[in-house]
Amino acid sequence: MNLSSVDRARAWVARDPDPETRAELAALIERAAGDPAAAADLDERMHGRLEFGTAGIRGVLAAGPQRMNQLQVRDVTAGVAAYLLAEVPDARARGVVVGHDARHKSRLFAEETAAVLAAAGFTVYLADDHWPTPVTAFAVRAERAAAGVMVTASHNPPEYNGYKVYWGNGAQIIPPIDGGIAAAIERAAAGPIAVADLAAARAAGLVRSIGAATEAAYVDAVLALQVAPSVARADLPIAYTPLHGVGAALVERVLAAAGFDRVTTEPSQRAPDGAFPTVAFPNPEEKGAMDRVLALARAEGAALVLANDPDADRLAVAIPEAGAATGYRMLTGDQVGVLLADYLLAHAGAGPRLVACSLVSSQMLRFLAASYGADSKETLTGFKWIANEALAWQAVTGGHFVMGYEEALGYCVGELVGDKDGVSAALLFAELAAWNRARGLTIAQHLDELYRRVGLFVTEQVSITLPGADGVAAIKRGMAVVRAAPPTALAEIAVEQVRDLARGADGLPPSDVLVFALADGRRVIMRPSGTEPKLKSYYEVRVAVGADEPLATARARGLADLGRLRDAHQALLRQAMSA
Repeated sequence: MNLSSVDRARAWVARDPDPETRAELAALIERAAGDPAAAADLDERMHGRLEFGTAGIRGVLAAGPQRMNQLQVRDVTAGVAAYLLAEVPDARARGVVVGHDARHKSRLFAEETAAVLAAAGFTVYLADDHWPTPVTAFAVRAERAAAGVMVTASHNPPEYNGYKVYWGNGAQIIPPIDGGIAAAIERAAAGPIAVADLAAARAAGLVRSIGAATEAAYVDAVLALQVAPSVARADLPIAYTPLHGVGAALVERVLAAAGFDRVTTEPSQRAPDGAFPTVAFPNPEEKGAMDRVLALARAEGAALVLANDPDADRLAVAIPEAGAATGYRMLTGDQVGVLLADYLLAHAGAGPRLVACSLVSSQMLRFLAASYGADSKETLTGFKWIANEALAWQAVTGGHFVMGYEEALGYCVGELVGDKDGVSAALLFAELAAWNRARGLTIAQHLDELYRRVGLFVTEQVSITLPGADGVAAIKRGMAVVRAAPPTALAEIAVEQVRDLARGADGLPPSDVLVFALADGRRVIMRPSGTEPKLKSYYEVRVAVGADEPLATARARGLADLGRLRDAHQALLRQAMSA
């Protein structure tokens, strides 16, 4: 045990306002004196701090600076307040929106955020109950606030929580703002932090509740995004789940107002519950997470299955497929993204139009945009980059941002919210399904139509998860080894270009990403996750479909090619991480 860890832990306990985490850390200090595992735990918790990145922080709920807790929130909020005061002259008057989901301690953390901001003289617009993340992003613009905070850990397991920051443009923060806030947090944590009494702050008008009126304005704005409101949508059976998150109330409300009168929500997962009792991992991408809603879909004969993650900023989609074990096929994030893009571009009219996606999403969006004469952009991973790129493009062109997406089930429809939004995406995808039905096509046929038009893109993501300090070190080592000696070929396919984004490239900011372009449009991308101990790799192969070639034949060719590429690259990674 590092003796300085004990000193740091005692200092943390002395500052911690939460009796639960104070007691937890005090007990750990005592155990660490004779228990090597406890000593290692204490060392790991007390050295450093949760890194302020990806527009905020996220971590396991527990005591200490490497965990998510009330004192952590207090320190971070003090840093946010100090940075705002230094950079935004009217920040106090414009105020800060604070929202939260229904995770464990989310309300406590939201109120702590409000109390620190109020003590610093800010007007605070505090959500009076939990709501989806996109509503916080919407409220920042609606209130013309200087910033926003959303307490959420999105789709992470129940033991996690987090803190996401929006700037006054309604988009998640990007450099240099995040770095400036991180530095301000360290300075703020070194001294006393004032915390207001919430009741007194409310009485003084500094903390103002927002709720029903904000949600109503958001719902109206979401409904205004419809591009074919006259298309018949009654009697389209839809099965839906919010996965114990906060999406049900608004998704049901929006779909009903748009005329979708056969929406059935999985009852066991409808109520918000931070324990997520019916799923092992509350992420619709994870195996088993969709089992209950797919069973509901079979019972109801649903033509469409929709699911949100716990804070409703992501959307998963499944469609009927004869012969599938569940009777349904899950669409990938890329497939949902290009389907939405095609639908929206087909109705977007003339003038400058932009669609955007993250670099690790499929190249198919670029080909699709070109077929419409629209602009397309690729950004770094993270929706903050997509939203800020769209704002910059609009400032130059005066054009219309049609949509953006990232392959991890995040979609932004139009200019309503500067972040991914699983509520508006659910409405527009339901409308897409109704539109296809009106023209005699299934969603699967619509997707096949796109493949024949611009090419069949076969993709796969593989994540290597390595928890703990040793795992993080192995991930860093793997990136460093491959960066120093990139492959010249993978699966006997020549690597034609290596793009190392560590120093920035192609107009993108510096990022720990390696991109390998191979012959005939193949692509491999590798990067560490910004929020989890994972090394992520993305593989893509484009297959030109012959005029009379069955799509199944073209897909088989692409999958075989992709498999060889994936296996060769994964072998390279295992060797690099063990070097």
